[in-house]
Amino acid sequence: MRSIVLYLHMHQPYRLKHYSIFSVSHDHDYWTDKDWYAGTNNERIFNKVAEKSYRPMLAILEKCLNNYPGFKVSLSITGTFIEQAQEWAPDLIETLQRICKTGRVEIVAETYYHSLAFFFDRQEFEAQVVQHQKIIKELFDVETQVFRNTELSYNDDLAKWADGFGMKGILAEGWDKVLEWRSPNFVYSPASCKNTKLLMKNYRLSDDIAFRFSDKHWKEWPLTVEKYISWLEKATLRGPLVNLFMDFETFGENIWEDTGIFKFFEHLVYSWLQDQENNFLTVSEACDSAVPKAEISMPWTVTWADTERDLSAWLGNSMQHEALQAVYELKGDVLEANDKDLLEDWRRLQTSDHPYYMCTKYFNDGDVHAYFSPYDSPYDAFLYYMNALRDMRERIDKITEKNKKLSANKTKED
Repeated sequence: MRSIVLYLHMHQPYRLKHYSIFSVSHDHDYWTDKDWYAGTNNERIFNKVAEKSYRPMLAILEKCLNNYPGFKVSLSITGTFIEQAQEWAPDLIETLQRICKTGRVEIVAETYYHSLAFFFDRQEFEAQVVQHQKIIKELFDVETQVFRNTELSYNDDLAKWADGFGMKGILAEGWDKVLEWRSPNFVYSPASCKNTKLLMKNYRLSDDIAFRFSDKHWKEWPLTVEKYISWLEKATLRGPLVNLFMDFETFGENIWEDTGIFKFFEHLVYSWLQDQENNFLTVSEACDSAVPKAEISMPWTVTWADTERDLSAWLGNSMQHEALQAVYELKGDVLEANDKDLLEDWRRLQTSDHPYYMCTKYFNDGDVHAYFSPYDSPYDAFLYYMNALRDMRERIDKITEKNKKLSANKTKED
């Protein structure tokens, strides 16, 4: 059999509003921009993307699931996406619940806050994974079995953690520097893992849709279903699995409807399944489909971002290092304060989008960062972020002082 393993990632961050130094000590709401048209108005942005991408693409997925018994898809859905959908677009949650009931939609595990906690605090990282598993079980009645880390960041240590945590599989970028002569179209075994299997993204075929589909300067434009299926069939000569991993927002938001992206996808599903040798697999089914072809070792971290495929999109300059170091240094005091709102704000500030907006890369990668950023410059993103952390520090101090007074009064009463 020739199998497409389709995995789509759903995420929306809580963007920091333009939080100035004059807001510190007075305004503890970092997320609500009252200007509806501002680039940091989270409600407006979420509703816009819901209208352009989430609703139409989910409708197409549901249609394909209803019409084609062989169609399957895997989704990862961050906690920050879920919270915003529950507040501003509950119909999205209802649609996701319906399609999960088909038994042909798999939810992939990840960190609740789309954070880089694995690289800074393993205990915090695992707490966010457990928090994500809990909400996925509550909303969709699904037990997650396969893990993806934020931005598909992966290394051997992460694989060992997944193996110890009981994950059936883990997802990673099929980067040439790692695979060398090997194909991403097989199931692999991560280094030093007993049970967890490794699925690697076929980045060329994934990016043909996610990045090149609407590029009129691409020599293969326009991309037709017939042409793309011929590439898929050719790819399966080097392994039975074609792992197509991409952002859900590819459809309708990153690549607009008027390019024909929705029609292309629906026609692709139909055409692929016309051949009895072709099918779709969820990520768990792909892990179960074969014994590992070989062992893959990735001692350094690889991601699916930018040309370097490393963490430089989030840790490429001194601002990003300072910001991430500062937020994780607050952990002990935040937990000791035992304040629900404080903890929620602290974890939202861990979302990887914040340091991403501080990136100072140039050329093509820099253009991508600038496109997604709601700020005028990376330096503004850094200043607003550090102002929020300064306010959080003051909140911690006030809560700590209040708790001390309450403890002292209780001691006197005793």
